[in-house]
Amino acid sequence: MIYLDYSATTPISKEVLDTYVKVSEEFIGNVNSLHSLGVKSKKLEEQSTRQIAALLGVNSNEIIYTSGATEGNNTVIKGICSLYKNRGNHIITTELEHESILAPLSYLQKEGFKISYVKLKKNGTVDLDNLKELLTDETILVSLASVSSELGILQPIEEIGKLLKEYPKCFFHVDITQSVGKVKVDLTDVDLATLSSHKFYGPKGIGVLVKKANVNILPLIHGGKSTTNYRSGTPALPLIAATAKALRLAMDNLDTQYQHVLKLNQYLKAALSKYPTVHINSTDASIPHILNFSIVGIKSETFLHALESEDIFISTRSACSGHNHYSMAVKAVTDNIEYSNASMRISLSYLTTKEEIDVFLKVFDEKIKELTLK
Repeated sequence: MIYLDYSATTPISKEVLDTYVKVSEEFIGNVNSLHSLGVKSKKLEEQSTRQIAALLGVNSNEIIYTSGATEGNNTVIKGICSLYKNRGNHIITTELEHESILAPLSYLQKEGFKISYVKLKKNGTVDLDNLKELLTDETILVSLASVSSELGILQPIEEIGKLLKEYPKCFFHVDITQSVGKVKVDLTDVDLATLSSHKFYGPKGIGVLVKKANVNILPLIHGGKSTTNYRSGTPALPLIAATAKALRLAMDNLDTQYQHVLKLNQYLKAALSKYPTVHINSTDASIPHILNFSIVGIKSETFLHALESEDIFISTRSACSGHNHYSMAVKAVTDNIEYSNASMRISLSYLTTKEEIDVFLKVFDEKIKELTLK
C-alpha cells in the first residue's frame, strides 16, 4: 500500500498509541472526581495541558479540548458571533476554507450576519490591501486557515495578526490544523486557534481550541465543567495525554522532516509537470506537504479509483468537503472551472519514501495513458 493522503488523516504513531493504552489502563479516575484516583488523573491532565500549551506558545488556561477542529471551528465562529453581536455583524474569510468554517458562516449568514471573502493574490495568499478595505467598524471576526487543506497555501498569519491589532473590536481566528507538525506556527497575534490531533499522528476524536485569556465565547456544548467552562463533557484523559505526546513528537525534527518532504515534492512536481494535460494547482506559496493538480479530460474520481486499484491512495478535494461538483478553492486560485472540476490532492509525510513516489509515478504514467485512450 502507498498512502498519499496524510492531510486527510495520519496513522497514529506507536509511541502515541502506547501512551493512550497506558493512560487508559492506569488512570481510570475522572479528573473531576475528589478521590485519590481522580486527583491522580487530574495531575496528569494538568501536566499534559502544560506541555501542549508550552509547545503552542500559550498559557495553560487558554487550552480547551474538543472532539476535533470541526467542533473547534464551530465553537469559535458561533461562540464569538453570539456573544459579540452587539459589536457588529460582519465576518471576513477566504474562499479557500474548510467546510467546518464555511458551513457555520453560511448558517450565520441566514441569521443576519454579513460574510465577506477577501481577495487573493495570484499565489493564493490574502491580499492585505483588500483586507484593509473590507474591515469596518462592524467587523467582529476574521476566520481562516493558516494552511489551506486543498492547495496547501500558507497564509501570512503574522502580518494579518498585526494588521488586525489595529481593530480591537475584531477577533482573529486561525485554523492551524494543516500547519501543526509541518511548519512553525506563531500565535502571538492570534486570538483563537483550532487543531485536530489526528493530523499529526495523534488519536482521532480530540482537538485543541486555543482561546486567549482576554477573549470570551459562548460554549457550543453546555452541561457542567470539564477541563474548562467552555466545553462540557467528561475529560478524555487518554486522548489528552496522547495528544500531548503526539504534539511533542511533531515538533521534534521539524526542519529535517520539512526538508525531506520538500525534496519529494520537488521531485514529484517535476515529473507530473512533464505531462501536457496535467496542471499543478498548488502555488509557490503552498507548503510541500500538499500537491494539488488536475488532469484535463479525466474525472478526478475516475483517476482516484484507478490508482486505488493498484493500492495507491490519494484524494479528491478535502476529505471533509461538501458535495459541490467543483473545488471552490481551486477555482478561487486558478480561475479555471475545468481545473476545479478535476482537482486531486497528494499529501506527503516524513514517512513517505522516494521509492513510494517512484512506484506512484510508474502507475500514474500507466493510468493516464490508459484513461486518455478511452
